[in-house]
Amino acid sequence: MNKRMWSFALLVAFGMVGVLFAGTVFAKDLTIGVSWSNFQEERWKTDEAAIKDELKKLGAKYISADAQASPEKQIADIESLIARGADALIVLAWDSDAIRPGIAKAKAEGIPVVGYDRLIEDPYAFYLTFDNKEVGRLQAAEVFKIKPKGNYVFIKGASTDPNADFLNAGQREVLQAAIDKGDIVIVGDQYTEGWKPEVAQRNMEQILTATNNKVDAVVASNDGTAGGVVAALTAQGMEGITPVSGQDGDHAALNRVARGLQTVSVWKDARQLGKEAADIAVTLAKNEKVANSIVFKDGPKKVEMTAILLKPIPITMDNLDVVIDADWISKQAACQGVDPAKAPQACK
Repeated sequence: MNKRMWSFALLVAFGMVGVLFAGTVFAKDLTIGVSWSNFQEERWKTDEAAIKDELKKLGAKYISADAQASPEKQIADIESLIARGADALIVLAWDSDAIRPGIAKAKAEGIPVVGYDRLIEDPYAFYLTFDNKEVGRLQAAEVFKIKPKGNYVFIKGASTDPNADFLNAGQREVLQAAIDKGDIVIVGDQYTEGWKPEVAQRNMEQILTATNNKVDAVVASNDGTAGGVVAALTAQGMEGITPVSGQDGDHAALNRVARGLQTVSVWKDARQLGKEAADIAVTLAKNEKVANSIVFKDGPKKVEMTAILLKPIPITMDNLDVVIDADWISKQAACQGVDPAKAPQACK
């Protein structure tokens, strides 16, 4: 082969390499946009830190927007994140139905969507959450251990969030036999607008008034609503007597568990959820398949979706050390104000 032919061969080879690299998407070239529903809640800051940390490790850029509890703003936020160059979206929906035009916009632009923690029942969205029915089962089971009979109250989440009904379905699976027997009587059953603690407190106060304080147990669906419930019970001198459930592992709730004011907080390690979301978003942005996914079709409309459901852990006085050992909360924060005579083992 003469010199000219060698030169031509080298040019062709380098050209083919260039084509190969041009078609490859590297994480460092990716931007992941996160649409938060309402960033005021304590736990979303933990989620965000985990997402940002994992994206940094992967070399991807993080951008975000806070819908501030407005479905209209969240749709505008999604459009803005797309305009800012998002290659994939992680969406924590404020309203699972109202968000649909935003998902349609992302689909039209070919931008993958991770439905974060709350169900967006659209086959285009990858659903990532903890197993919420199992959370509900764990909540009810811990309360039932203490009060297998009596007047029960359900303080549910927001009616706009499908998770509220998933949780309640799991709760009722555990309690239904006792309800059917008449051992448990449901004397209150309320949704909580926006999952707001003050709304949960007001609903609980109204139920206590209506029942003349004849409430034996409260199955509250998260730690924020549990905090509202405990405040209402405290005003009536019923705190620490009436079992109350929650979820999320909020620091204030774990302290209530240590002090005997809340029976259980089902821990969903937001650090794990955030890390998974970042990994999935980058994988989808690279047009690759997510490993270990399942087909989920348990939503209200039975739409088949690709999903990953993570495993939750119930935290009670007996295993409070689990969250302390995991560096989720310090021993000092968990055990602050605990009566030494009634302190759980983790606080001794």
